[in-house]
Amino acid sequence: MNRALNWTGQALLYGGFAVALGVFSRWPVYHPLAEDMAQIKVSFIHHGARVAECRPYTAEEQAKMPPNMRKAQKCERERSPVSIEVDIDGKTVLAHTSAPSGLSRDGASTLYQRLNVAAGQHRIAVRFKDNQKAEGFTSQLEETITLKPAQVLVIDFSADKGGIVLQ
Repeated sequence: MNRALNWTGQALLYGGFAVALGVFSRWPVYHPLAEDMAQIKVSFIHHGARVAECRPYTAEEQAKMPPNMRKAQKCERERSPVSIEVDIDGKTVLAHTSAPSGLSRDGASTLYQRLNVAAGQHRIAVRFKDNQKAEGFTSQLEETITLKPAQVLVIDFSADKGGIVLQ
């Protein structure tokens, strides 16, 4: 009798858990964006230009090094911060500078930002700078795009693809 009561109680608890799980998997309904909205994601991982140029070692510097550690040039590790500005319909909606990661400031600069915009046609201008010695921005892109409701547009930087990429 006691064993049957244990099995019945366990079945009721598992059944209640399954019902609760089923209810909360469907309710409340989650909408990541309103029906008339689209989203622009700005996302990049990029190494900025080196802060200092590589220079050849002097004869005295090479003489001080062990033979197996001698190299032709000395290159500093620190990299430039990466700056990005995004304008939508003539209004600046994002202006951010990402510092290089790492203890020696020699890693990649990263950014991930979401921007919700109304669906429809927009004029998007993106300006990118990855070299602090350069005057102005090193890469720019301006395009008119049409975003459908719930569409996600990704703005990235890829040197292999020619710079700023909208996809």
